[in-house]
Amino acid sequence: MLRRSVMFTPGDRPEMMRKAPDAGADVIVFDLEDAVAPERKDEAREAIRDVLTDPDFDPDCEVCVRVNPAGVTADDDLRGIAAGADTLDSVMLPKTGSADDVETLSRLLSEHDCDVPILALVETARGVLNAGEIGAEPVTDALVFGAEDLSADIGATRTDEGTEVLYAREHVVLAASATGTDAIDTVYTDFGDSEGLSEETEFAIQLGYDGKMAIHPAQVSPINEAFTPDSEQVEWAEAVLSAKAEADAEGRGVFQVDGEMIDAPLIAQAERILEYARADESAE
Repeated sequence: MLRRSVMFTPGDRPEMMRKAPDAGADVIVFDLEDAVAPERKDEAREAIRDVLTDPDFDPDCEVCVRVNPAGVTADDDLRGIAAGADTLDSVMLPKTGSADDVETLSRLLSEHDCDVPILALVETARGVLNAGEIGAEPVTDALVFGAEDLSADIGATRTDEGTEVLYAREHVVLAASATGTDAIDTVYTDFGDSEGLSEETEFAIQLGYDGKMAIHPAQVSPINEAFTPDSEQVEWAEAVLSAKAEADAEGRGVFQVDGEMIDAPLIAQAERILEYARADESAE
């Protein structure tokens, strides 16, 4: 399943959680961390459990819960939502600083019979520098870059250009590629600026990201559209894979399309383009 758009919904707002799948995001994240005040954590756990165990809640997307950082609070989170494990597809771990954090959460998940993959939110200096070892953990399924918390952690000033987090942003996507995990880009905080969001998402795609986080339903469509290949890209990809099939049938390891020699990286690119195109078609 693709993770083009990863949308957050507060865990203490059951009416919003039930409506979240309607936004069309590939992943919906019920948030127990930043979006929930400390005194409402227990209420949010109960609300998430009620939604996850509701027979009428059957979304056609990945369902994730962002727990609190690994430790006692994360254990409380999992204890509170474990009853809905059959509906839960993944767990997001904030402030992931090392492989040990992932291992701790993985152990807690097993103790609660909730063996789902972890989306590791890398949003501290320590986490960025350890992104490779975090992504190498077998249970880690995605590295998620968090620019806002990272900026606070290192004392950087956020700018529209984002140069203050560019190195970290590139480092995380490289770590994800090296470890075979998805790379999910940071949020765009101005949810009323769809043009700015589209530009930001296009840049994330250029860097190599597989998806982007959203904090509002209105951000989902611009993100999905940015990740959807245009007709020329689809035609090229189809031509590449068709030529590859012919070359394989004839026992040829080298072939060309429109005068361009095609090698393994271009074949992988063509397969990726068609995967994203099919995701857009299935959402229609």
